[in-house]
Amino acid sequence: MILKVVATEEELNDAFSIRKEVFVHEQNVPEELEIDEFEDDSIHFALYQNNRPVGAGRFRELDGFGKVERICVAQNVRGTGAGKVIMHGIEEHAKGKQISTLKLNAQTSAIPFYEKLGYEIISEEFMDAGIPHKTMKKTLV
Repeated sequence: MILKVVATEEELNDAFSIRKEVFVHEQNVPEELEIDEFEDDSIHFALYQNNRPVGAGRFRELDGFGKVERICVAQNVRGTGAGKVIMHGIEEHAKGKQISTLKLNAQTSAIPFYEKLGYEIISEEFMDAGIPHKTMKKTLV
């Protein structure tokens, strides 16, 4: 698998296509909530396997910390380490920007995945797009 920092419109469309597949079609998130006003302010990541997009994520800098968002993996590659590849790439990107703290809003079903990567819950449960979430945080070393 190859993770790319999105540099072209085609790569951005690849990232959006996976996000729509996972969030809009599988999880029934309204498309107007999935593609939002922060797209232009974000660094996007696209994960490829055999030249086909299979995962995506985005990163924003906010108030001295990094915000990890829209992490998703196509159904056919879940459980293969694809999500870990995306998260590792985003963390390395943050380190390169001298950002030492990352936060994300995890769907509660994904919390064990993020905990294995060293993230800790820092909020109560809340609803986002009709899906229960908790905010998580990690300090990078």
